[in-house]
Amino acid sequence: MNAQKTINEVLVTLFNEIWQLEGDAIITEEFKNISNNDMHVIEAIGLGEGNSMTKIAKKLSITVGSLTIAMNNLVLKGYVLRERSEKDRRVVNVKLTETGENAYYHHENYHKQMVEAVIEHLNEDETEVLLGSLEKLMYFFRNYSK
Repeated sequence: MNAQKTINEVLVTLFNEIWQLEGDAIITEEFKNISNNDMHVIEAIGLGEGNSMTKIAKKLSITVGSLTIAMNNLVLKGYVLRERSEKDRRVVNVKLTETGENAYYHHENYHKQMVEAVIEHLNEDETEVLLGSLEKLMYFFRNYSK
């Protein structure tokens, strides 16, 4: 098998397995009422004072309309608070509730464990090569449609 075909198979398999495993790992009894997509919305909102709907949608590469649907569900389930900006009433700001912050930390911990599992068996040179390769892959995906 040639390198291109093998790399393609590895990337496709990894993407699918990571998505499935992440969903299985982060949607626990405590967070059974939200989806893996909801967890990524929570991650995009971030900790602290939160963000505007526009910034969150841009971070997720989705429309504000699509985000509104997800946000409505997260507000109803108690993960998110939504309020209009005092400075500009057209701007809707979103921030996590305590439950949302708990979900954020839960998701962050999964990612930390995943990264640690990958790099624990690599030496410094291998880690640098992997990092460089992943950065190039990320650059490709971010610029593919442009």
